[in-house]
Amino acid sequence: MSAARYRDYPAEVLARAKRIRLACFDVDGTLTDGRLYLDDRGGEAKAFHVQDGQGLALLRRSGIAIALVTARGGNVAERRGAELGAEVFTAVTDKRGCVESLCQRLEITADAVAFIGDDLADLHALDAAGLSVAPADAHPWIAARVHWQTQSRGGEGAARELCDLLLIAQGKVDALLAKGREP
Repeated sequence: MSAARYRDYPAEVLARAKRIRLACFDVDGTLTDGRLYLDDRGGEAKAFHVQDGQGLALLRRSGIAIALVTARGGNVAERRGAELGAEVFTAVTDKRGCVESLCQRLEITADAVAFIGDDLADLHALDAAGLSVAPADAHPWIAARVHWQTQSRGGEGAARELCDLLLIAQGKVDALLAKGREP
């Protein structure tokens, strides 16, 4: 994304992004492309985009808490979250309730939460978030209800776009670029 593109964020989105202290990410369809690879022994595999992971790590390093909130069970999301230093919540039937519990523990309000998701399981958490975001390929019912939609599809850089937005809005990019190293 060019520097000119950074100036193209809507003012309302930048104002919302400036307040964020917790960024929550749906997994399937957001951090992944939504495809599930299942083997005949009950194993599951998913592909994660390395730049999305870098973005989450940069948020954490910059003082923004990160959480993965997924309706599916299994250890794939737990493993990826552990690699990134994220809190991970699997088999969540009430994503909004999960995020509200995180807010209470972190002593923040919903206005300080960004949530990115792509389908109906994410709807109530998106509705409550101070900044709601959907990947480019989110279901149309979801895309129509969020504050901002990424240009990238889920699993193909959508999460990184949200991370970059937060870092830009909060004036943290120059410090990260000056360090110029991996998290």
